[in-house]
Amino acid sequence: MNFPSKLIEDAVTEISRLPGIGKKTALRLALHLLKQNEVVTEALALAITKMREEIQYCRTCHNISDDEECSICKSHRRDRSIICVVEDIRDVLAIENTNQYQGLYHVLGGVISPIQGIGPEELKIESLLSRVTTGEVSEIILALSATMEGDTTSFYLSKRLKESGVKVSSIARGIPVGGELEFTDEVTLGRSILTRINYGQE
Repeated sequence: MNFPSKLIEDAVTEISRLPGIGKKTALRLALHLLKQNEVVTEALALAITKMREEIQYCRTCHNISDDEECSICKSHRRDRSIICVVEDIRDVLAIENTNQYQGLYHVLGGVISPIQGIGPEELKIESLLSRVTTGEVSEIILALSATMEGDTTSFYLSKRLKESGVKVSSIARGIPVGGELEFTDEVTLGRSILTRINYGQE
């Protein structure tokens, strides 16, 4: 792709690094921003910079937050006896959009994947086990994607949680095998949360 300006080329190169955006889309976005009032592009740049510099991760559940503790963990309206374990922050957003779940969350930050060199020690598992020891938690919902890595992680967590005496359940398999939570429709995801089963149950 030939560019009339090195500045445009650099902008397109950086924008195209974003997931799902090719060079043509990046060029269209760059030209759109070029046509906008300077205030608009400055506001966009400032918002991205502030997000990168000031965003925090909840000290309790590891969700993204503006403060040390996220709004979900701070809420007195949430059921603190249930923790839904998810792979990443996008899964929290997906489940929240169903309006079917009122408990707390725990973001692992990934799943066990020996091929990618990700073991249990790379995930936020120890902090989950610490939360269980408070005696306030009665159920852990494993809401991990129905992939080999997700199932491996769920199996590992169920073994680690067994001695705690806490009920361990998983979302119902309305989620297709091999499917990602992020791309599951809200009705199916909501029903999967409501019809969860004890982990390991046939």
